[in-house]
Amino acid sequence: MPQFGPEILALGMIWYIVFLFSTVCHEGAHALAARLGGDPTAFHGGQVSLNPFPHLQREPFGLFLVPILSFALNNGSWMIGWASAPYDPAWADRHPRRAAAMALAGPAANFTLMLLAAVGIRIGISLGQFRAPEEATFTRITEATNPETMGFAATFLSIFFLLNLVLGTFNLIPAPPLDGNSAITLLMSRRAALRWMDWSHNSGLGLAGLILAWVVYGRMFRFIFPVALNLLYPGARYGYG
Repeated sequence: MPQFGPEILALGMIWYIVFLFSTVCHEGAHALAARLGGDPTAFHGGQVSLNPFPHLQREPFGLFLVPILSFALNNGSWMIGWASAPYDPAWADRHPRRAAAMALAGPAANFTLMLLAAVGIRIGISLGQFRAPEEATFTRITEATNPETMGFAATFLSIFFLLNLVLGTFNLIPAPPLDGNSAITLLMSRRAALRWMDWSHNSGLGLAGLILAWVVYGRMFRFIFPVALNLLYPGARYGYG
């Protein structure tokens, strides 16, 4: 495993804090939507909360070990992981539309956080503290005009924006076990939605679907990223890779 200096370790702390908070918000939104829709399973498990400990207890591997290892093994460039909120499959079968709304709640939480980061960046620009970078990276969506005083804030908001963009868009891919696989049933009749969900639950394609979605998303992100940047900075002309 590579050796990291203090700067990379500090960057890792920022990544993990943002990752943990963003993922907990994602799963908490799922749990809250299910509770409001009549399924208290996640509520009784403590997931209707921004307290990270119930989520960590449920998914310690995906919410702690994998993010730390992924950051280390990728030379401190990015971080991945996962979490989950339990739900009652019988409830989902009875109420497929509510189940689809529950699925959409997670990405919606991430898009909300991304917009909050965008507001923070735009406020910083209006105050002369931030500016659009010539070349954007995962940790430099915005840059400080005075790195000594605002460098931390610029890096934090950059990662906050980027990670929630990734979590929101990636989870909308309609492949099991991602949220888009359930959300897409909103476009189907009740009978078709039930058939789709029954096939999804029994196909055994969870891992294969996740790998396929990751490969597809890598190609999609080359377009998603500059679109997000050009919306954040109206009039900018960030290119498409």
